[in-house]
Amino acid sequence: MNIEIIAVGRLKKGPEQDLIETYLKRCPWSVNITEVEEKRPLKGANRMAREADLLLAAIPAGAHVIALDERGTEMRSRAFAKKINNWQDQGLSVLVFLIGGADGYDAKIKERANGFISFGQMTWPHMMVRAMLCEQLYRASTILQGHPYHKD
Repeated sequence: MNIEIIAVGRLKKGPEQDLIETYLKRCPWSVNITEVEEKRPLKGANRMAREADLLLAAIPAGAHVIALDERGTEMRSRAFAKKINNWQDQGLSVLVFLIGGADGYDAKIKERANGFISFGQMTWPHMMVRAMLCEQLYRASTILQGHPYHKD
């Protein structure tokens, strides 16, 4: 199974990038990060619509899409690992995680997504969410392999 992270914004060199690289090196799945960015000074609904177009254009055909959203389903790491295992067992070839912009998702993303996952009710910086997602992917792989990295 290939995993795609499609995110709004450009990651700069720094601690978040270092964390992402560390976890992706350890992760057994092929994980690719695609960044999209609207450089025009659009506001509100116009910006959300444009970001949605950019995100949707980057999604590979036939992909299963999960949008990270504060209103999504919260789950523990073992449940997340089980979901990934189920998707893998179902034969999904591409699993996509979307990370939207600061204003949230346009309705087009909400219609396209197969599900929504939340990392909690708190608001997180988008660059930190990338690192958190990469860590959770690595953690899920260790749970599925029976590795002692994860502690309950």
